[in-house]
Amino acid sequence: MTQTIGNPLSWTARALGRSGHHLAAAARELGRDASEPPPRVRTLSIEDIRASLAAGWDDFTASRSDVMFIVLIYPVIGLLLIGMVTQLSMLPLLFPLLAGFALLGPVAAVGLYEISRRREKGESPAWSDALRVVESPSFGAMLVMAFYLTALFVAWMLVAAAIHKLTMGEAVPASLPAFAEQVLTTPGGWAMIVLGFGAGFVFAVVALAISVVSFPLLLDRHVGVPVAIATSVEVLRRNPRVVLTWGAVLAGGLALGSLPLLLGLMIVLPVLGHASWHFYRRAVE
Repeated sequence: MTQTIGNPLSWTARALGRSGHHLAAAARELGRDASEPPPRVRTLSIEDIRASLAAGWDDFTASRSDVMFIVLIYPVIGLLLIGMVTQLSMLPLLFPLLAGFALLGPVAAVGLYEISRRREKGESPAWSDALRVVESPSFGAMLVMAFYLTALFVAWMLVAAAIHKLTMGEAVPASLPAFAEQVLTTPGGWAMIVLGFGAGFVFAVVALAISVVSFPLLLDRHVGVPVAIATSVEVLRRNPRVVLTWGAVLAGGLALGSLPLLLGLMIVLPVLGHASWHFYRRAVE
């Protein structure tokens, strides 16, 4: 028998009620699985990256209109943040904002994981199925992981601001071209580039280590945050070259998708999100 959502308001109320129940259950269970062994991980190769991207593209082409609607809010939020930065004359934080925004990619892709999971089971999911992640028993744990990545993003912005103050002083340029000239033609600007890229690499590796498979794992199995993070770290530990290459693919794709005006993310983010689900399937037994 075909099921429908029914009245949107009543469906939303029921979904929020179920998610509240799951959130409370997850809060009670959080930390109980810290002593449990994480799921077994596999040894990966570069071919697994190619296969994951191909499967991600296949999922995207099969659900194109639905997934583009789902991820629309991601570039919208990014544009709002960029508008706030430029309006508040905080131009030195514009590039760190664009670079650090990628840290929140796994959070935005949770609905895409659900669509890939359902397609894997032979279903034909619609965009509304992506919202059913709130009914997952591990939804509370996903919220905790989202909080961790958000805290990491905020920490990165604070570090970026501190690096700018250390190398360039507190003066704020009047325009973006003037700031670009200052960065590219002064010793302070060169120092800021070197320190910024170094710090950004550390934050990116930390984010990759704790989230490379954690969100798909939480969606796929009823495990807690400690097991999800431990499994992600183990995937990186066992396959450093492949996982770092995968991280570079994600970062490069999101950078390309940021042009123009983050609108390219409406295509890049769904493909990478679906591919991340298939990468998880290949990484975890």
